[in-house]
Amino acid sequence: MKLHRRIEAVEEIVGHHFEDSSLVVSAITHPSAAEGKAPSASYERLEFLGDAVLGAIVAHEVYQKFPSMDEGQLTDLKIALVSGKMLSAVSESLGLADLILFGVSELGTHTRGMRSALEDVFESLVGALYEDAGYDVARDFVMRHLGEYMVPETIQLSVNPKTRLQEITQSGNMHMTPTYKLEGSEGPAHAKVFTSVALLEGRRVGRGKGRSKKESESAAAADAIRRIEEDPHAAWADIG
Repeated sequence: MKLHRRIEAVEEIVGHHFEDSSLVVSAITHPSAAEGKAPSASYERLEFLGDAVLGAIVAHEVYQKFPSMDEGQLTDLKIALVSGKMLSAVSESLGLADLILFGVSELGTHTRGMRSALEDVFESLVGALYEDAGYDVARDFVMRHLGEYMVPETIQLSVNPKTRLQEITQSGNMHMTPTYKLEGSEGPAHAKVFTSVALLEGRRVGRGKGRSKKESESAAAADAIRRIEEDPHAAWADIG
């Protein structure tokens, strides 16, 4: 897709015509496509700004909307709303995946890499809108796409899967504490993928992958929770 068409597509998505179209270009340019260029050529600087603006918008909105929430609840809700999972899902639903400019080194990026880029681009677009038109325009964009998720139930998204699994397995008559075991790793040193399993009394109840041991353990816990929710009885069988 030609660059001017990408700019038009982004403007249609965000509902704003940019006075400075270079902000749009930077906001959708992955660092791999800006190697050797000025720092402003990729979305990293705008992402830095957008992260701060997004955090302020979300914090103010939930503070105003939920006067009975304490600091801890407000924090958990904010964390869930600005999480990578939330932002990447929203970006994907907006069709931003097809508009990101990747360098040759990132072409054919795996799902994990695309998910990270989608999160970054959402924040960079918030930064670009703020820089081009101010707080209110940036807020309108954020509220249009995150407003529906500003409900107490969204707090559950901020709960660490390992914490949640422990809560589940220690409830009722179970009184079991999950443990984790690293099964292995694969890939080059700069892009290793680790695989871990979640164990209950020696039985493997979940398996997950991640860019670090910690991330793979969280993924294993999330897999175990999914199995439990789908079939509480079958979930305790060793998955092998």
